[in-house]
Amino acid sequence: MSYNLALLDAKEKNKVELDKQASYIVWKLKQAKAGPEEIARKLKTIRSEEEKEWFERSVEKYKRVMGVA
Repeated sequence: MSYNLALLDAKEKNKVELDKQASYIVWKLKQAKAGPEEIARKLKTIRSEEEKEWFERSVEKYKRVMGVA
């Protein structure tokens, strides 16, 4: 099944982008190319509490999937 991301509203597009960024940061943690401060730095740039929660949940999801402590 395929999805056309261009058809999503701005809020949903932003969630997809935050999820991608969370995945990348956790990958960098796993590869020892970044530290936990990278997550804190990203959280400081997010204004909406809802988006912060989404990003944190995505980080936790990818930590589980990638086996990062």
